[in-house]
Amino acid sequence: MSVDKIWLKSYPAGVPAEVDVGEFASIGDLFEQGVRRYGSRPAYICMGRSLAYDELDVLVSRFAAYLQGELKLAHGARVALMMPNVLQYPVAMFAALRAGYTVVNVNPLYTARELEHQLRDAAAEAVILLENFAHTLEMVVQHLPIRHVVVTSVGDLLGFPKGAVVDFVLRRVRKLVPPWKLPGAVRFREALAAGAKHTFRPADVGHDDIAYLQYTGGTTGTAKGAILTHGNIIANLQQAHAWIRPQVREGAEVIITALPLYHIFSLTANCLTFFKIGATNVLITNPRDIRGFVKELGKHRFTAITGVNTLFNALLNNPDFARLDFSALHITLGGGMAVQQAVAEKWRAVTGVPLIEAYGLTETSPAVAINPLDLKAFNHSIGLPVPSTEVSIRDDDGVEQPPGQRGELCVRGPQVTRGYWNRPEDSARAFTPDGFLRTGDIAVMDEAGYLRIVDRKKDMILVSGFNVYPNEVEDVVASHPGVLEVAAVGVPDARSGEAVKVFVVRKDASLTEADLIAYCRENLTAYKVPHRVVFRESLPKTNVGKILRRALRDEDEAAARQP
Repeated sequence: MSVDKIWLKSYPAGVPAEVDVGEFASIGDLFEQGVRRYGSRPAYICMGRSLAYDELDVLVSRFAAYLQGELKLAHGARVALMMPNVLQYPVAMFAALRAGYTVVNVNPLYTARELEHQLRDAAAEAVILLENFAHTLEMVVQHLPIRHVVVTSVGDLLGFPKGAVVDFVLRRVRKLVPPWKLPGAVRFREALAAGAKHTFRPADVGHDDIAYLQYTGGTTGTAKGAILTHGNIIANLQQAHAWIRPQVREGAEVIITALPLYHIFSLTANCLTFFKIGATNVLITNPRDIRGFVKELGKHRFTAITGVNTLFNALLNNPDFARLDFSALHITLGGGMAVQQAVAEKWRAVTGVPLIEAYGLTETSPAVAINPLDLKAFNHSIGLPVPSTEVSIRDDDGVEQPPGQRGELCVRGPQVTRGYWNRPEDSARAFTPDGFLRTGDIAVMDEAGYLRIVDRKKDMILVSGFNVYPNEVEDVVASHPGVLEVAAVGVPDARSGEAVKVFVVRKDASLTEADLIAYCRENLTAYKVPHRVVFRESLPKTNVGKILRRALRDEDEAAARQP
């Protein structure tokens, strides 16, 4: 047993050492118990439209019946969801899971190249997406195994006339819906109407069935689908709930959901854990519009909010944010990237509530460690391992290190993935011989069991809570005809935590930084696009020719320290 679970002695009062992973047979079981228990209470609110638990049940049943009866998808079929935070997401997500399918979450801002890779790798048969992004699918759909496409608009579930007004503004005034053509595509409202003609039969789903293929680069640049079963997700929401239970009230919480639900943090923490306790999720469709976000916050007596450091920092820098009523707020949880001390301290000064840092991975559904919710001061720690979780700090030889010694953070527990979709070699490499997941993060545990991340073993770059893998960026940059060699590294950035910087050896002397960044924008999601391009005559390499990213980072850090 890892360092005798010394962290248990630091657990907050009321938090158990173990959780009951058998309370729910599946996510569908969680859903059914929730809608029965909370009925008319608002489950999700978006753009002023409130969807009660019992209303959600009706819509989910209809859409699930459509997938089963109209599309006749086989058990376990992959259904891709490509939407920001709109009401259609929880409807489609719960419907797919209750009907016995696997959800493939897709970032709607993906480029055509990124989208094609993910949908092909997952062998997705159906995709439900917002019409704003249909043009991207149009570019690649003929090369994919997609057999069914369902397209929705932002206003589809907002009711009349509001929905029609919103859609008109987005399409005609703001022109945020590029032209698209997908023959055979069905409208979301048509799918719901068709589903109403069929009888929904909840699928026989258990803990071992795959709930999500959640794509991540893992420790390499190629995006892989982490297999997250119903059991993995149930375990993690039980772990998260056990942690927050002493401080939440069932049926009375209002949580702000600004992080996208297709991201594992928001999916498990907000959409599912707070669903279990009958909370209301306020969905923020475009959190980048900070002015509009703050205006929306003013409409709700919110009790909890999750986010990443960059989001909290942006809110704090909006003059209207400090004027909001924070009297009901009692939980602020930060994850996805390191919480900066200056942001945490300012958050507490403005809201009166501590900004609690947590840590997790896509492969762990995601929570591994969380700080106590009543933390008195910022502690530079990612917290304590959550219940029913073992952690082990190991050196390069796999030897467990004592408290105070650094090593790779390894995790074992019911929330940990069993591996990557159709990638047995990658899956095997991800685990130690005794079944611990290698996180790739270098950590230290103190005598009280608190963990602190001190470095990253892998080269992954963390931009605003999203993973950016150097190999992927390098592949795109290297495909430019004017590039001979390239290396991508992460550099500190005040706004996003880290940003991508590339070092390039030119093949074409006329190639400029602007040219290369424009090329990357065509082939990479915005957060992956390099912020800086540095041209060099050569790149540092090992004796076998491998480019030394570490040497480039060290040079960059040394230059930054120069007066």
